[in-house]
Amino acid sequence: MNAIKAARKLIAADPTHESARILASLVLALESERSFELSTLYQLDYKSFQIAIEILKDWRLDQYYAGKSKLYDLSMQISELNA
Repeated sequence: MNAIKAARKLIAADPTHESARILASLVLALESERSFELSTLYQLDYKSFQIAIEILKDWRLDQYYAGKSKLYDLSMQISELNA
């Protein structure tokens, strides 16, 4: 399973969990080209941290466009819930 799909599943499973919120923030920062405090990634458990690193790789390669848009939409919804 690719990282974008794994992140989408993790966020959808429990949008209020800290890992879900951090991953959603990372996605929003990447999509909007805003800054993101990398030290925030160290708050993630190992599995979520690995997903975050893979998201960075996938985003850089830009080969999962459809998956990225679904993950971005879900991340935007989570951001609005937390606001």
